Amino acid sequence: MKKIFISIFLFSIATTGISQKVNKKDSTVIKQIFDTSLTDGASYEWLDYMSNNIGSRLSGSLGAELAVNYTKEQMEELGIDKVWLQPVMVPKWTRGVKEYSYIETSPGVTSLVDICALGGSVPTPYGGLKAAVVEVKNFEELRGLGREKIEGKIVFYNRPMQDNLIQTMNAYGGAVDQRYSGAAEAAKYGAAGVIVRSMNFSQDDFPHTGAMSYGDTPEHLLIPACAISTNGANYLSITLKLQPDLLFYFNQNCKTYPDVQSYNVIGEITGSENSNKFIVVGGHLDSWDLGDGSHDDGAGCVQSMEVLRILKKIGYQPKHTIRAVMFMNEENGLRGGTKYAAEAKRKNEHHLFALESDSGGFTPRGFSFDASDTNFAQIKPWDVLFEPYLIDRFVKGGSGADIGPLKNEGMVTVLAGLSPDSQRYFDYHHAANDTFDKVNKRELELGAAAMTSIIYLMDKYALK
Repeated sequence: MKKIFISIFLFSIATTGISQKVNKKDSTVIKQIFDTSLTDGASYEWLDYMSNNIGSRLSGSLGAELAVNYTKEQMEELGIDKVWLQPVMVPKWTRGVKEYSYIETSPGVTSLVDICALGGSVPTPYGGLKAAVVEVKNFEELRGLGREKIEGKIVFYNRPMQDNLIQTMNAYGGAVDQRYSGAAEAAKYGAAGVIVRSMNFSQDDFPHTGAMSYGDTPEHLLIPACAISTNGANYLSITLKLQPDLLFYFNQNCKTYPDVQSYNVIGEITGSENSNKFIVVGGHLDSWDLGDGSHDDGAGCVQSMEVLRILKKIGYQPKHTIRAVMFMNEENGLRGGTKYAAEAKRKNEHHLFALESDSGGFTPRGFSFDASDTNFAQIKPWDVLFEPYLIDRFVKGGSGADIGPLKNEGMVTVLAGLSPDSQRYFDYHHAANDTFDKVNKRELELGAAAMTSIIYLMDKYALK
């Protein structure tokens, strides 16, 4: 017992020493970072322009092109060491005229419902598609019904996100397979089309789009896929129980074109001591086309740009080269993140740290780190520096989709994701209500300050 007590005592002294050392050297700088973001920030103004002057930024669209030019110009105005465009070929899919749908309970008796085409879907046949509906919760139920009960009908996937999961990303992950692979699975049994319940906790009339894949389905067997709002899904499900022979009609005019050229937008401050070692922070510049993409992921982009602006504003000269990257095409292809990682590998650019903000501009709570136990043990004591700002939840976990390819290519030591409060995120995710008015200025600026602070610490204490 005495040996255990001595060990605990020595560990306590060591840990306290580390915390005090870090606090003494860094708390003043971090306070300066937060003060700058909250009283002299640029992130909210940048987001206002991107959202309200440019709008949606789906890959291959005019909005995406305008956003590339705008973010490049803004970073050039910061007077940082280098700003450039990294070419990347991206998919081009358009929604066409607004979708239209209704539930028909008897000839001429219809109820309108809110839908939207899923990203990458084929259109309905000319004039639309009307068919009987089969409701399922998952692919197991689909297989159990088989071709006899599915062929020629519309499959309605109606599995809600799991309400009792506090970590909303886990709830999303547990439901999103029906959106991504639902059409490919239903096509195996001769379905005529697919309706998917929106990935959303709220009960509202906003259908949520998102990427889907047909997998290896032959082209002549591709079927149209749409998302229905949660209110619409509830109404359709209840009506089906009362009248199983109802018909569902929907019309969508989406189209896929050949790939087009776009760009990642990259700005950097060159390191004073180790310019060939890199720290990257980023978000994805593209968004879905229904709203203006303020939370997903305009917020992450302007916060990443703000990291460079704040470091320059406070006169901090990093030891390592720090880059902000506006990745293109996260939503329906991940081409930008893949291209950035491939170029890093080609140039042998090793990244000490990569941070992504892609969970909305809500109140930051901390960071999740994809790191070895050794590196996380070095990072964890820094959480005390974030306690005054209530952003001290440092956990091991995931990071971000766009920086993931760096790990796949073996070009990064530690990855991380900003972790905002996520309870409202899926109210807006991929929907028409993801607009600038849903972003709180102070919350956005707190996130930018938190990101700048962790980048500062990573630069100063360079993990091995």
